[in-house]
Amino acid sequence: MKGVILVGGEGTRLRPLTSRLPKPMVPIVNRPFLERMIGWMKGFGITDIVLAMGYLPDRIRERLGDGAELGVTLTYSVEDSPLGTAGAVKLAVGHLDDTCFVFNGDILTDLDLGAMLAAHREATAKVSIALTPVHDPTQFGVVEFDAERRITKFTEKPRREEVRSNLINAGTYIIEPEVLDRVPAGQYWMFERSLFPDLLAAGERLLAYPSDCYWIDIGTPDKYRQVHRDLLAGRVHAHLGRPRGEDLWVGDGCDIDESASFLGPVVLGDRVQIGPGAVIAGPTVIGNGSSVGANANVTDSILWENVRIGDGAIVSECIVANDSRVDCTAFNAVIGANVVVESGNRLDHGLRIWPDRVIQRDTLSFG
Repeated sequence: MKGVILVGGEGTRLRPLTSRLPKPMVPIVNRPFLERMIGWMKGFGITDIVLAMGYLPDRIRERLGDGAELGVTLTYSVEDSPLGTAGAVKLAVGHLDDTCFVFNGDILTDLDLGAMLAAHREATAKVSIALTPVHDPTQFGVVEFDAERRITKFTEKPRREEVRSNLINAGTYIIEPEVLDRVPAGQYWMFERSLFPDLLAAGERLLAYPSDCYWIDIGTPDKYRQVHRDLLAGRVHAHLGRPRGEDLWVGDGCDIDESASFLGPVVLGDRVQIGPGAVIAGPTVIGNGSSVGANANVTDSILWENVRIGDGAIVSECIVANDSRVDCTAFNAVIGANVVVESGNRLDHGLRIWPDRVIQRDTLSFG
């Protein structure tokens, strides 16, 4: 079975974390999201995968190569300028000769793809669209359907008074290759606003596949943190590493002072150093090669690789990207790569710090 993953977006809502890294490559519990997604697809026999890329494609290609280490075959389709969701798949049409799955590359889900495929084939649909319920559908594409699950209407980001359903497009599709004949080559074309409504108007059968499976868009800092909370709480299955005691997972080569304390769930990557008197409270993930200094406190945070938390620093509800150092008090901050925040500062109110900056002592204070 073939699959296409749409990984071309710039991830602007997640910046500064995506200033140098494509959104599908941000780490989810110390492993790139795209690798986790490919592992999930592989579990359903989808091993021939096309990555429809645009933003920073080399970062993906350098990490994943031909896919052999993940047990799949990867093909790369790179757009020179944004083509939209349908346009990106059209560009890859030469690799698609049969029924295939299409996935948005920023959705974490445990949807049963085998059951969805069986429903698609039974209905002899041209397109099947996974749906998921949300509390506020006004920020999404709402899908309406009849008693036979035949889709009858699409409404993109409806006003509250227009909402007729809380089931939205969940970003997983099954398509028959001939529907791509309707997509003009080299033009910006969206599944949601162009192709699917066109197919509906032409009388083609589009199948709704509603599900109450786990589903989350990782594309904002709040959602990115929520994904980690859910994974560490066991709300969706993921391999977290080697367990050591209750709610603590520890990688290889870690150096943990005996006076440090943990209140899980906490995941430590490889070669993590935890200093004397440090307190790590979950849900927290600390990446490979990172360190937490003496008497520092890290709570409900995600530290990427080679992050340094200084002695006595307090870090809570933060995301800190690779190679950064935080020596201060930080609440609800998002810190890009290669940033230094010296002591005497206070970061909060959702402050975002872009990469390669040095925030000198006593420069910032929000509270």
